Amino acid sequence: MIVVEKPQPGVEVLRLNRPDRLNALTSELVSDLHAHLDRIAVDSECRVVILTGAGRGFCAGLDLTGYGDPPHSAHLGPTQRGLATQKHIASLVTHMRALPQPIIAAVNGAASGGGLALVLASDIRLGGQSSKFNVAFVRIGFSACDIGTSWLLPRIVGASRAQELMLTGRIFDSAEALRIGLLVDVVADDQLMEAALAKADQVIANTPFGVSLTKEAMWSALEIPGMQAAIDLENRQQIMSSHTDDAREAMRAFMEKRAPVFKNR
Repeated sequence: MIVVEKPQPGVEVLRLNRPDRLNALTSELVSDLHAHLDRIAVDSECRVVILTGAGRGFCAGLDLTGYGDPPHSAHLGPTQRGLATQKHIASLVTHMRALPQPIIAAVNGAASGGGLALVLASDIRLGGQSSKFNVAFVRIGFSACDIGTSWLLPRIVGASRAQELMLTGRIFDSAEALRIGLLVDVVADDQLMEAALAKADQVIANTPFGVSLTKEAMWSALEIPGMQAAIDLENRQQIMSSHTDDAREAMRAFMEKRAPVFKNR
């Protein structure tokens, strides 16, 4: 269900691999993605994750032909099993946010519903020119507020635009996604992975500890109630990171005009 690729040192590509169904989400696919996130979280060799889809789409959301049963739910009643399914999918968002390594979404083709949620939960979002998006849940009789979308989308594109996208469920293209800030860059479809790898290189040029602290705090800053709380967190992170060997190596390399060699120590 997930194809793993390691195109260069420090980078791991997780490719959703149900191209015949536009990589629609099933229990098996979601479980596989959870398992890979658990594995990567403790992999010191992996610095950046690129999430993308096989074939002509990123992810079409929930597979409406059948999701299957989430783990450990066979004994549950229908309501309880439905809630277990909901939690199984939605927990991907918090799992991605908790991963120490940044996730780059390389969006090829359609990202709808749960696919859009995976894009929103990523740390850097790039799209091919053919990429397109929509909040699909509302189009099939459900609330548009699902899998973290009601929290993430307004914070990324602004409340007014997010409300319009959630209430209409309309499809929007890569140009609009770039304009409203959902994507940070749009490239030709055949250059998408090259662009994602180049962005990964920019991240890897920084210390592993500094990057993981940055990811943690930049997401936490969206949740905490005021600026002072964010500053307090930032202050502690700066002191922690300044005492690492990598921080000293980064300073030496800068002064000596050479590439740093980080050991995450």
